Amino acid sequence: MLADRRILAVVPARGGSTGIKLKNLRTVGGVPLVVLAARIAVETPFIDRAVLSTDHPGIAEAGREAGLAVPFMRPEALSGPRVADWDVLVHALTEMERLDGVRYDIVVMLQPTSPGRRVEHVRSTVEKLVEGDYDAVWTVSETDSKAHPLKQLTIDPQGRLDYYDPAGACIVARQQLEPVYHRNGIAYAITRHCLLEQKSIKGARTGAVIIEDRLVNIDTEFDLVLANFLAKELSKS
Repeated sequence: MLADRRILAVVPARGGSTGIKLKNLRTVGGVPLVVLAARIAVETPFIDRAVLSTDHPGIAEAGREAGLAVPFMRPEALSGPRVADWDVLVHALTEMERLDGVRYDIVVMLQPTSPGRRVEHVRSTVEKLVEGDYDAVWTVSETDSKAHPLKQLTIDPQGRLDYYDPAGACIVARQQLEPVYHRNGIAYAITRHCLLEQKSIKGARTGAVIIEDRLVNIDTEFDLVLANFLAKELSKS
């Protein structure tokens, strides 16, 4: 608990990933991604319950051995590639409240595909939610200026190049760009009210924790190579 708030951590890890087969069982630093997420969930002191939401027996076994509870298997309706995080979290929340006979005030989502996570990242996210009385708090990273929305281009069906945003035509130097941020998947802390009443993982009042570490959110084989490289470099320091 934190400030009398009962906290449920959910590690979502379906088996049917398309970009990388069984992505959540691939390894970074020799450890499966789902196990890395499980370790942080278990080590974060104020988390009252840490569960795995999966549809795959192998992922379930790995998560269970790493300390996560696996009291249910995700239904087929929540196992497809276009299922929203909100659906998965609401299912986990309602199932755990039914099974445990308690009310959870905060849900923390820890996605295995962000292996650079540390306990202090999760702690900062939940503390900001509670202390700032937010509906939700997400961790984010500053987007490299080369990927700024005002520097993006489109190509129409006739092959013609244009600016994604017409305002991009006025940009001549990166110093003109206002910083923008992207989700890094490290942690999402969301109140029960936000999930069940506002029906969203981003409520009317959502805060951010900016993480300045070098992070990789894994979608491709190259991302795995990069994540393993960073893990190796960090192990030297």
